[in-house]
Amino acid sequence: MAKAPKKSDQEQVSELIEKMDQPWKEIVEFLRRTILDISFEISEQVKWNSPSFYYNGEMQPFDPKEYKRDLVVLNLHRNNHILMVFPTGSKITDSTGVLEGSYTDGRRMVKITSLEEAKTKAPHLETIIKAWLELVEK
Repeated sequence: MAKAPKKSDQEQVSELIEKMDQPWKEIVEFLRRTILDISFEISEQVKWNSPSFYYNGEMQPFDPKEYKRDLVVLNLHRNNHILMVFPTGSKITDSTGVLEGSYTDGRRMVKITSLEEAKTKAPHLETIIKAWLELVEK
């Protein structure tokens, strides 16, 4: 029997989102479009059972444990909010004040509780994501 072709990263993310309940499905789809529309240098995949976004271009060599390619992972394992985890968020100069937390591993986060909040924070997310793209070691 022939093996089914592997689904693309985009198909896998779409499938994951499709299985979600409202309102989370609508919020995640909004965040997905917001992030991907910022730059052609951002791609998506499923990582840690969640939609994840990363820099898709050439980079200087680095230790994979530094997560330099990873932009943001949507942590969907909460009951009342989505956490947008920026693994290297501490390197971003956040003039918007939207990034929360100060973790020893360099993570910063954005908490989203509703579609309205996601829409309100979208311009700030665009600002910090563009700042992150400027820091990528190409």
